[in-house]
Amino acid sequence: MAKINYSYAGGKRKESSARVRVFHGKGENTVNGISAEKYFPGKISESVWKKPFEVTETSEKYYFSAKVVGGGKQGQLDAVVNGIAKALVKVSEEKYKKELRKFGLLTRDSRIRQRRMVGMGGKSRRQKQSPKR
Repeated sequence: MAKINYSYAGGKRKESSARVRVFHGKGENTVNGISAEKYFPGKISESVWKKPFEVTETSEKYYFSAKVVGGGKQGQLDAVVNGIAKALVKVSEEKYKKELRKFGLLTRDSRIRQRRMVGMGGKSRRQKQSPKR
């Protein structure tokens, strides 16, 4: 049986969930089969998904492949970053966990959209209009 040469982890944010594989070696970073640079365009997005590798100083050692579903692009980006960080910890816990924890990359951001409430006029925080007279 062949040896598995990757580390697997899942990441979540808002309605998005990502399944991330971190491979040892050099390769192209992909998200849903598309290059990560194209899937998350822009310098800011690129710096965000590269952050776990920069913190652990492993940008030359590892690359990732991710499958993301649900939510919007920002939630998906945060889910991928969370998944990359968790997968790097699985590679070597004693080396990477402390730095990733310090930068807050292992903590799942649990904030989600507030659900609508009964009797609130259709929205979550809106109140029904009171009569003038």
